[in-house]
Amino acid sequence: MPVEAQPQLDSGIERFPAGSVTPQEGLDQPTWVVQREHLFEVCLDLRDNPATRFDLLLDLCGVDFPERSDEAGGRFEVVYHLYSMPRGERLRLKVPITEADPVLPSLIPVWKAADWFEREAWDLFGFKFTGHPNLRRILTHDGFQGHALRKDYDAAKRWILTEDKIYMPKLEAPASADGNDAMFERMTINIGPSHPAMHGTFRLIAMVDGEQIVANEIEIGYLHRCFEKMCETHTWQQVIPYTDRLNYCSSFINNVGYCRTVEQMLGIEAPPRAVWARTILSEFSRIMDHCVCNGTTLVDLGALTNFWYCFQPREEIYTLLESVSGARLTVSACRIGGLLAELPSTFVAQCEHLLEFIPPVIDDVEKLVAKNRIFMDRAVGIAAISGEDAVNWGWTGPCLRASGVAYDVRRAHPYDLYDTVEWEVPVLRGGDVYDRFRIRMLEIRQSLRIIRQLLDRGMPEGKCIVDDPHIALPTKEACYNQMESMIYHFKLIMDGIRVPPGERYSMVEGANGELGFYCISDGSGKPYRIKVRPPCFPIFSAFSQLVNGHTISDAIATLGGLNVIAGELER
Repeated sequence: MPVEAQPQLDSGIERFPAGSVTPQEGLDQPTWVVQREHLFEVCLDLRDNPATRFDLLLDLCGVDFPERSDEAGGRFEVVYHLYSMPRGERLRLKVPITEADPVLPSLIPVWKAADWFEREAWDLFGFKFTGHPNLRRILTHDGFQGHALRKDYDAAKRWILTEDKIYMPKLEAPASADGNDAMFERMTINIGPSHPAMHGTFRLIAMVDGEQIVANEIEIGYLHRCFEKMCETHTWQQVIPYTDRLNYCSSFINNVGYCRTVEQMLGIEAPPRAVWARTILSEFSRIMDHCVCNGTTLVDLGALTNFWYCFQPREEIYTLLESVSGARLTVSACRIGGLLAELPSTFVAQCEHLLEFIPPVIDDVEKLVAKNRIFMDRAVGIAAISGEDAVNWGWTGPCLRASGVAYDVRRAHPYDLYDTVEWEVPVLRGGDVYDRFRIRMLEIRQSLRIIRQLLDRGMPEGKCIVDDPHIALPTKEACYNQMESMIYHFKLIMDGIRVPPGERYSMVEGANGELGFYCISDGSGKPYRIKVRPPCFPIFSAFSQLVNGHTISDAIATLGGLNVIAGELER
C-alpha cells in the first residue's frame, strides 16, 4: 500500500535548489530522487534540520538497471534508507548515476555509518565515493576482479585469493605523550581469522604498545557468499533457506522478516494461527540468540560454567524448533503466506516446559556474574559508547539500548502481535560491555513475558498458511487426487510466485537490531534485487574505534558483547 505524504518532508523540498530533489509518489514510504551534485547538502540538512532530524543512516545499496541509458538517468541507482529517531519516520533517497561516471560524495562526515556501507557499494557495484578515507574492498578479497552485484557479472565466477594478494595494512600510531615514538615495546600483531575469539572469520591487525592497542584495522569477508546475488538466481520461495544463514543463531527471525516483506508486496496477510506461532517462535529465537551471545562472551573471559548454563536453554529451544520444522539450526520454518507446516500437537506443551525451564537458568547466570568482581573489572567501562555516537554509527538493537536509546522495531513500528501484549523496552545508560550483557538478560525476561501472554490467549483456529494456490503449495493429498492441484504445484516449483512489480522495505526486530529487507520485483518469479539490512554490520564498523586505547583482552570482551554474527555481517 502506498504511504501517505508527510507534509514536513514535502515542504522541506523547497529548501533545496530547483530540480535537485524530486518526490517519487506511490511507494511504500516517502522517497526522494536526489541529484548527486546536491546529495551532501541535502543529507546534511535532513540530519540537522529540527523539522526532519534524520539522524540514523540505516542502509545504503545499489540497484543495477542495465537497460537504462545515460539520457534516461543512468544505469545505476544508489539507495539510502534514513530514519529519524526523534520522529519515528523513514525516508528513502535515490541517487541516479551513470556507468561512465559512477561517482558520489562520501557521507561519512554526515553519518559515520556510511563508512562500511560505501565500501560495500564500491566492492559489489564499483561506485566511487570521493572523500572516503579507505575506499577498498570489504566483503571480497583484494584479488577479486569485477563487481559481483552488477547484472552482467556471472554468478558462477570465482576468484582465488593468492598469497601475494593478502591484505597487509600499514598502521600509523599516534605520537606518544612524551614525544618518543621509538618505544621498543611497540609492535604489530595479527589476531585471527583462525583465533577462536575471532570466530574463525574476522581478522584484527593491531599495533600495540605493551598491552595497549594504539592503532588497528579489522578485516572481514572470510564468510561472504554474496547472498544477494544468489537471491537473483532463485525463486522468491527458494530464498528462504538463504535467510537462515544470515544470523544463524536466531534463523527463524530472518525467515519472518523476509516473508513479511514479500507478503506485503503481494498484498496478503498470514493467517492468525501462523502470526501467533511466528511471534512466539521469534521470541524464543531471541532468547536463544541472547543466551549464545552472553554465554560466548563469558567463556571468552574465562567463565566456562556460564557457557554451559546459557547453552542449555538453546538446546531446549532447538527441540521446539525441530518439532516445528524438522531442523534445529537453519530451520526454514516460514513460508510466504504462513508456516512450513501445521504446528505439532505438542507445541503448546513444549512452550510451557520452556517457560518453566529458562528462568532459573537465567537467574543462576546472573547470580554467578552480575556482581562478580573479575567480570566487572573486565566489562564495566570497557568500549563504552554514547547513545548519540551509537546512532551516528548506525547502531540498533540491544547494543543501542544499552547506550540509552529506547528504539525497538517491535514498539516503534509494531508488527505481528507485539502491539497486543504488555511488555517493556529495557534501556541502560552505560553503553559498555557490562550493560550490553545486562540488557540481553533483561530482554530475555521480556520475551518470556510476551510468550506467556500469547500462550494464555490460546492458539487461534484455522490453517497455518494462506489458502491461495498461486502462493502456497497444495497438500500432497490434493496433488495426488486433483489435476488442478498438480498443475499449481508444478507452476510454483518451476516458475515461482509472481510478485507484482514494485519495491518494498520492511523490517523486524532481529536479535541484533533492525533487520530489514529491501526487495524489488520486476513481475517475474525471481527477485530483481534483494538487499538485506544486517544490524551487526554497522555495529561492527565501530569496533576499531571502540578498542583503540584498550588492551588486547578488552578487545576480546568487546567483540563478544557486540554479538557479531559472521553470516549476518558478510551475507
